[in-house]
Amino acid sequence: MTHYDFFQNRECEYFPCHRGADPESFSCLFCYCPLYALGDRCGGSFRYTENGIKDCSNCLRPHRRENYRAICEQMTAILELAKKNRKEKP
Repeated sequence: MTHYDFFQNRECEYFPCHRGADPESFSCLFCYCPLYALGDRCGGSFRYTENGIKDCSNCLRPHRRENYRAICEQMTAILELAKKNRKEKP
């Protein structure tokens, strides 16, 4: 077991920020999911609202210790997306 793949902030007023999450195993490491920008390719449990906003309130993927490596492996896709967006700017 490693220690860098899990973090909790039990003093946060939103902890745990997802209803039904187990507070004992809830990781705050990816408080703001880095995969959000991947849209429907993030691999999480999400839905789009009527306004087209991605709603991740039912997704616990980034908050589970066992998903740490899989999320890190997707960072290449995030970096490519950022690089593409930078090239498209005038």
